[in-house]
Amino acid sequence: MELLDPAGQENKVWEDLKQAFTHHFSSPIRQAIPIKRGWLNYKWKITTDFGEFVLKQYNRERFKSYRPETLQLALSQQMRLSELGFPCPSLLSSNGNRMLESDSGEKFIVMGYCQGLLVPPGQANIHQVYDLGRGTGQMHRFFNDGTLGRKESALFCPPAREERLEHWITLQEQALRSGNLLLSSEIETQRIATENVDLGRFEQIASGWAHRDLWMDNLLFNESSVAAVLDFDRFNYDYPRLDVARAVMSCAFSDHLDLTLATAFMEGYRQEVEAPFETGYLTTSLQMLWYMECVWWIHGQMDPHSAPPARFAREMKWLAENINRLPVMLENL
Repeated sequence: MELLDPAGQENKVWEDLKQAFTHHFSSPIRQAIPIKRGWLNYKWKITTDFGEFVLKQYNRERFKSYRPETLQLALSQQMRLSELGFPCPSLLSSNGNRMLESDSGEKFIVMGYCQGLLVPPGQANIHQVYDLGRGTGQMHRFFNDGTLGRKESALFCPPAREERLEHWITLQEQALRSGNLLLSSEIETQRIATENVDLGRFEQIASGWAHRDLWMDNLLFNESSVAAVLDFDRFNYDYPRLDVARAVMSCAFSDHLDLTLATAFMEGYRQEVEAPFETGYLTTSLQMLWYMECVWWIHGQMDPHSAPPARFAREMKWLAENINRLPVMLENL
């Protein structure tokens, strides 16, 4: 078996995909620039005789975690949004297929190249955040207009309090045995928050189709608006309010939650979504986001130097520390 270093592996995949692109679209790639973003999947900005595009390869191991029909549905909804005028990349197809494959079995898609600014988490301005709220509401309205129908249950099923508490107790015992007192303290904060959160409020949250990965790495901005929403791979039937909470934490949290930015997002969102907003709407949304994600980011294998996971861990710590303060803090949101 041939073993290649990361650069050699990427070059091998690229040569294969370059040939596959020419086969599918009868056009050579004139220029290719690697895009060093995302996790495991390779991406390139390509220039062709008929425009600029992004070619995205799906890592073989990561692809195994997807259900092909669910990913195809996500791509179809991305294309539908683009055709409706929503700011997201269009997708090229070959013989009616958007998910393409090379001769050696590499899965890939080709989508329109979108101009825009990458804004680091917590550094968006109020106009960008308002427009993100408006765009999120518009996206939810399109997704849930009846075209896709409904499912019996959402993807995320909040575990019972006892189950989650057992998780934290086990994790804390492991941290203490290894002498990691800092992690033990962080887990204790999560355990206390788990004891105090009102899980009954989650039962009243409406399910629906959602993007499910709405954070700053998947967004491009103009100076005062959203230029493009990217990466619909995790699209599924879940809780749209998790999109709201994920976007608010990503754009409005630095070392604390900026209430001016959180308010701007919610004002934009309410411009597009015709639904009753109960008292504590954002509070419950953030609490559910925390309850879902905290176990993903608070654990002994966390790399403090890996930027996105470390950022998410800080968000989970802050939410746990403030789980009982949120209702007063976000009284009108």
